[in-house]
Amino acid sequence: MILYLDTSALVKLLVQETHSERVREVATRSSVIATHLIAYAEACAAFARYARFRRDKTLFQRLRRTLDRHWRQWDIVAADETLVRRAGEFAGRYGLRGYDSVHLAAVEAVREASQGAEFLFGVFDADLAHAARLAGFSLLDY
Repeated sequence: MILYLDTSALVKLLVQETHSERVREVATRSSVIATHLIAYAEACAAFARYARFRRDKTLFQRLRRTLDRHWRQWDIVAADETLVRRAGEFAGRYGLRGYDSVHLAAVEAVREASQGAEFLFGVFDADLAHAARLAGFSLLDY
């Protein structure tokens, strides 16, 4: 199975949140985990907020090192003009924020390249999940 993680799902792998166990279970069963390059910066921003909230000066670096270990094993989708233009289409069609539309374009590219393999989109952002359903994606259930 191929699992694409937007940042909201990716963070659940490394930080204990609601539905973290479900994301981890599906990730363990997946033969490929993919995400977009922008998820790295978005995840680091979430880790920094979480570390400040926990008042733990070392937590950000620990989470980032864990992300780095996972990152090397995942398929990372890079931005190119075709993908960014497709994201622009999705922003207009679904009223998405910029980075959410980039994730939707990236998950579309990964699904097209998957050649019919079982495919799930892990997403916990309500607007992006709604757009993904309208676009015909199978979402990780929780």
